Amino acid sequence: MKKDIIIAIVAVVILLVVGYLYLTKWRVSAPTAQEQALQNVNDATDSVIKSATQGVLPSFGAQENPLQSQPDINPTTKANPFSNVKTNPFE
Repeated sequence: MKKDIIIAIVAVVILLVVGYLYLTKWRVSAPTAQEQALQNVNDATDSVIKSATQGVLPSFGAQENPLQSQPDINPTTKANPFSNVKTNPFE
């Protein structure tokens, strides 16, 4: 008898928690008029920025990189006497 009451209370608590989560997080509400207006302004701003910067900004590719074929000027690759040694000379 007491066990049945505890199971019923736990079931009611679980149902209340699931109902609360459903109503607060999982329910998708329709956007209000103010949210829709803000979304329209944001879309309009994005389209104006895209049309204003179209063809203005330069495109950078591999052919325009002046340092693509730079010489190797790292002094450590030339100064290391043990670069071609296969075994460690200090062992």
